Amino acid sequence: MPQLSLHSPLGPLTLSEEDGKIVALDWGRGRDQEETPLLLRARAMLDRYFDGEPECFDLPLAPFGTPWRQRVWEALRRVPYGTTVTYQDLARQVGGSPRAIGGAMAANPIPILIPCHRVLGKTGLGGYSGTGGLDDKRALLSLEGVELG
Repeated sequence: MPQLSLHSPLGPLTLSEEDGKIVALDWGRGRDQEETPLLLRARAMLDRYFDGEPECFDLPLAPFGTPWRQRVWEALRRVPYGTTVTYQDLARQVGGSPRAIGGAMAANPIPILIPCHRVLGKTGLGGYSGTGGLDDKRALLSLEGVELG
């Protein structure tokens, strides 16, 4: 499986590709590095994003998950740069409970590109599965210009 790493304000990140689609974005540097056209394009988009340029990440993604989680992640991809939704908002949109939405966010294999950092709790940040936890979530939201009270 081709992988390509990049430097980011959150530390090293590694993109993985399978069958012409991004299947994972992991914290840390991958052991094997292979520059494919898709991974180079994704890395360039992430570099621009981390430089503060709005990105829509129109990349072919293939996250592994249940059909319901796939619907949640697809809905999340439609949340625009610089905006947020609540777990409850997503639950109303795709069905399920806010807690189930939280489970789908925690299982997201392609964070940032599937922007789970844009999902907030009703009264707070909620959680975040990045290595830096809520600090990473705050950094990503701040990068997008989201002001947290």
